[in-house]
Amino acid sequence: MTDTAKTIAIIGAGIVGVSTAIWLQRDGHKVILIDRAGPAEGTSYGNGGVLASCAIVPVSTPGLIGKAPKMLFNPNEPLFLRWGYLPKLTPWLVRFLRRANASDAAQTAAAMAPIIGDSQADHLALAQGTGAEKWVVPSDYLFLYNDRAHYQGDAFTWDLRRQNGFAWDEMEADEFRAYDPAFSTDLRFAIRLKDHGRITDPGQYVKALAAHVVASGGQLIQADVEDIARENGRVTGVRAGGQTIHCDAAVVATGVWSGPLAKKLGLDVPLEAERGYHIEFWNPNFMPKSPVMVAARKFVATPMEGRLRLAGVVEFGGLEAGPSRAPIELLKRSAAAVFPGLKADEVTEWLGHRPAPADSIPVIGELPHLKGAFTGFGHHHVGLTGGPKTGRILAQLISGRQPNIDLSVYSPARYTKAGQN
Repeated sequence: MTDTAKTIAIIGAGIVGVSTAIWLQRDGHKVILIDRAGPAEGTSYGNGGVLASCAIVPVSTPGLIGKAPKMLFNPNEPLFLRWGYLPKLTPWLVRFLRRANASDAAQTAAAMAPIIGDSQADHLALAQGTGAEKWVVPSDYLFLYNDRAHYQGDAFTWDLRRQNGFAWDEMEADEFRAYDPAFSTDLRFAIRLKDHGRITDPGQYVKALAAHVVASGGQLIQADVEDIARENGRVTGVRAGGQTIHCDAAVVATGVWSGPLAKKLGLDVPLEAERGYHIEFWNPNFMPKSPVMVAARKFVATPMEGRLRLAGVVEFGGLEAGPSRAPIELLKRSAAAVFPGLKADEVTEWLGHRPAPADSIPVIGELPHLKGAFTGFGHHHVGLTGGPKTGRILAQLISGRQPNIDLSVYSPARYTKAGQN
């Protein structure tokens, strides 16, 4: 360790936490990973597995306010609500829907591009020498539409991607069928984006990265974090499991569970749990060539090790309620419609919680009023995609280096009393 080496406590052992730990170790710091369940036991396990660099466009786009109510009453639409949760959801929902306009959507897209736009390269750089490289597979990423007119109906989102430097190929029915015959003939138009990627087992990937942290001298503690100890405006430790773990700086990277801890640090982040589901077809009789987003049904299908994972659906209902049947049944109906003849040895189901800030922009940086307190959460649908870059930014800040991007848009300062309007 160098003379400037610090001891950093990282709360959360998902992709953001382990990425931060690895980059800090490479800078010569000592790291302590603290997680209540252990590495990759939350959203980092169950995500769609796509390194979706192009996924810079938020859900809150123009027209959402008009479409959302109809979607809620249609069982074939991928939006669900546990109605008893609506009173608690309403303050967040008002702020979220207020941004469903062209100007705010463009601002969010421009903010997300530096975090996720080079995801494949970011993951390869992170995984190098860790033993986790084998799970990072460069690939195309396809968006599938019923036809060209259906694609043109998404012009706003594709214009935003073009403005942020993305390019793609268009494939009509015959060319798409030659590229991959696995799909229903109802899907007659595809967009292919190159230089994307997929993780063939997100859970094992993050566990391997965490194991590398430990093998490199890091500490892993399984405990609930109650608070961050501070003295004279500076972090001195983390209170977890009834003890205080001393550190020079602390990083809050626990996804949607970051909200209550952030509040204790003086941040009032409008953060909601967006409940997402996946189903997996184990040992399927065929596998698509690349990960795809099926635009008509709003789910992602990703080839993984030994199984095909379908992930998607948005449900609001908080952190406490168990899984609902309707989203799972919708995913199963969608699988049957998109992959005719799909068979598998077993089909498994999962529910997880995406951390959704009302402005769809993650909270990354040092708290303005507490030296040594850092945040890295709120990545909505793209936590896996943006985890390595977020971790690298945090490591640079903790090491006293200024990243080569404007960090003001991600700053936790916007959620302090001084930073709020």
